[in-house]
Amino acid sequence: MPRAKLRVTGGTARGIPLAEPRGVRLRPSTGLVREALFNILGSRTEGARVLDLYAGTGALAIEALSRGAASAVFIEAESACCQAILQSLARSAMAARGTVIRGRLPAALTTADGKFDLVFLDPPYDSEDGESTLMAVPPHCSPGAMIVYEHTSRYNPPERPAGLRRTDDRVYGDSALAFYALEEGE
Repeated sequence: MPRAKLRVTGGTARGIPLAEPRGVRLRPSTGLVREALFNILGSRTEGARVLDLYAGTGALAIEALSRGAASAVFIEAESACCQAILQSLARSAMAARGTVIRGRLPAALTTADGKFDLVFLDPPYDSEDGESTLMAVPPHCSPGAMIVYEHTSRYNPPERPAGLRRTDDRVYGDSALAFYALEEGE
């Protein structure tokens, strides 16, 4: 049975199909997880500067842009994924609000200019770079920023990585979301 097309679930671009790269194995956030995430975030996306790490299809940050985020920076290592994100931004009329950076994390974080209000971190479930990338995020965050770390529900992410504290956890089948805030005084 063919997989359903990946689409934007809400906001101004609702229903627009996202480009999916050929020849790259991805595990994009499901529509259910994205809808739940954005219900939790509520109005937090409005006017936000968004950073999407291990962007893949770009679904998380494109969803944020559709729901009112001011801008988004996507960091992804695979060239085919970067091209797909650019196509999706064009399809959804949001190309002017998105910047795509090709690079490996956590090193590529140094190429992201400015401070971000909302950071999505969705490394491959078998990646060993997820935690080191999470620990490299705080200097790129604005005061009051939220970091959302998507991971397998069998993994227990760190409670208090340097400069962050875990504030909430949600589980959706095999996927889970850990929410982090900057420590006070950061």
